[in-house]
Amino acid sequence: MNASKQHLFALPFPVADNNLLVGGVPVSLLAERVGQTPFYAYDRSQISGRVEQLRKALPADIHIHYAIKSNPMPALVQHLAGLVDGFDVASAGELKTVLDTPIPAGQISFAGPGKTERELCQATAAGIVINVESEREVLLLAEIGIRLGLLPKVAVRVNPDFELKSSGLKMGGGAKPFGVDAERVPALMARIDALGLDFYGLHIFSGSQNLRAESIIDAQEKTFALARRLAADAPGPLRLLNLGGGFGIPYFPGELPLDLARVGRHLAGLMPAARSDFPEAEFVIELGRYIVGEAGVYVCRVIDRKISRGQVFLVTDGGLHQHLAASGNFGQVIRKNYPVLVGNRVVGETTGLASVVGPLCTPLDLLADKMDLAHAREGDLMVVLQSGAYGFTASPRDFLGHPQPVEILV
Repeated sequence: MNASKQHLFALPFPVADNNLLVGGVPVSLLAERVGQTPFYAYDRSQISGRVEQLRKALPADIHIHYAIKSNPMPALVQHLAGLVDGFDVASAGELKTVLDTPIPAGQISFAGPGKTERELCQATAAGIVINVESEREVLLLAEIGIRLGLLPKVAVRVNPDFELKSSGLKMGGGAKPFGVDAERVPALMARIDALGLDFYGLHIFSGSQNLRAESIIDAQEKTFALARRLAADAPGPLRLLNLGGGFGIPYFPGELPLDLARVGRHLAGLMPAARSDFPEAEFVIELGRYIVGEAGVYVCRVIDRKISRGQVFLVTDGGLHQHLAASGNFGQVIRKNYPVLVGNRVVGETTGLASVVGPLCTPLDLLADKMDLAHAREGDLMVVLQSGAYGFTASPRDFLGHPQPVEILV
């Protein structure tokens, strides 16, 4: 039986001898190499390949930045430092991780609606670009600059007057805690000018996890239009225009991959006018999930096979405490199954409906609900695909005191 047909999704990894290969290593051997389950594994060749796809599809003068929040594993970030043009961080902890890489400080930006004074001080001392999101941050940075004898580099994060249609997470439009409302940006830029801060440009991020090319195209057109309006009141030429990202990956049955080529072609058509209007600007697209999401797997081991009133339950040593998103408790309104399979029996001799549950004392600890899976036994390896982003660090790993999972880059 064809594996992709059996599992109703295209396998992003090859299969050999009925084993899923991650980084070219059979998952059963990988588990022995790691020495424990559960674990996360990230395939460096897939990450490199995704960046290469972006380079081919997007205009040459688009700079690709990696959003650290999607996966801040230090080895993974070091790998990406040789592939992308810059990093975007959302905390001082993430800043520490990226400052250990060869990426120049000028190619690092810091966004987030709740930056502390200490974080603003660290960012100023590091010489990175700070995406300010309130007047409070501007005033604090002016004081910090005087105290340190440095000129803080600032861009204004804009809450646009539009949203990214059909996005999984809407980050702009309407009332939002993120950024500065577009209509209030001119006054804030005047304050930046009066305080003598080093104005770099604009960060306009409207949403994320979008699979519809037409929605991303529409948002990019509106982003350029908004940037032109705001630039008229800027204290200097834009040296940075962060167009946001929004590129999504498919998780559930029926979802189709983003038509990246279409997005790239349309963006190429917008760039001549953009280069003319903003001759000094560096144009950035900020991506996280799109770069690493499909390159990762979460692997846990079946510790019991139970039948309750005719329903099969595969009880594993992993669960929502280590992969909150796969349990449906990280933003899903109606729970849907992530792609899950038996990693060491990708094509089973027999299949059947089974639910994959974790060891926690809660009915929320569900990794797969009545999925058609290969017949699994105690000791087999369950693999959750699409686990490269918002997995390890986005989960309540201390919940109920179970051992921590391991992360590896293969």
